[in-house]
Amino acid sequence: MEPLLELRNVSKHYVSGYIRTNIIPAVIDVNLTLNRGEILALVGESGSGKTTLAKMILRLVKPSKGEIILEDRDIYSYSEKDYYRKVQGIFQDPYSSFNPIKSVLSTLMDAIKLRLGRNKIGREEAIKIIESVLIRLGLNPMEVLNKYPFELSGGQLQRILIARSYIIEPDLLIADEPTSMIDASTRLSVLDTLFQLNEEKHATIIFITHDLSQAFYVADKIAVMYKGRIVEYGERNEIISKPRSEYTKKLLSSIPRLKEKWFGI
Repeated sequence: MEPLLELRNVSKHYVSGYIRTNIIPAVIDVNLTLNRGEILALVGESGSGKTTLAKMILRLVKPSKGEIILEDRDIYSYSEKDYYRKVQGIFQDPYSSFNPIKSVLSTLMDAIKLRLGRNKIGREEAIKIIESVLIRLGLNPMEVLNKYPFELSGGQLQRILIARSYIIEPDLLIADEPTSMIDASTRLSVLDTLFQLNEEKHATIIFITHDLSQAFYVADKIAVMYKGRIVEYGERNEIISKPRSEYTKKLLSSIPRLKEKWFGI
């Protein structure tokens, strides 16, 4: 398979203290290769370094050491617009991911402008594209397009974020705990919309979660992160049925009847 993303000895540390001598490692020597079209679940408890790693891939935080390569190029060799045409993120708090003074329509129109670059289409054609994507994701355009973020539920906002990714058609989508702040009744719907993006737009996805059952449901491969390091990596069935890391075993044993209920193994 064709590699899309490579992380080579990627580390991130922060410095604290009055004289800034206290070094706090957040991510330590991470090496990963993600092939085009794969869904990778990055699993670990809070503070394991998952979100810091996501932010480095999204160019929101610069690595202290190492390289992040997208399509055989260092991610900082891309212009900002070119990079965010290729890489998009969905975060766990959907409300903080929107400009509160922009309507849904305005937000999604910006996505079309980013996707098309200098190529332009008429407003009516753009709205038709937006409406078709919203309908595909189970949203009624008439109910959401002219509303503002505070007028919508968390589940609606997460699907609108995914709609934005549909429109931009990124090569890589990073979904950081996208179901943690929405009702249980809508979580499966959000996970299924990620599947649609993967299948219909061939997007490669990094799905970040602390929930191994969600990781098994969504992913082709699983990477387990602990104290800033990747302690286990492999095919999802192998990770769940034959975990090698003691930390992975503890994650599995901490969830009552996880294997019988979710995995059938």
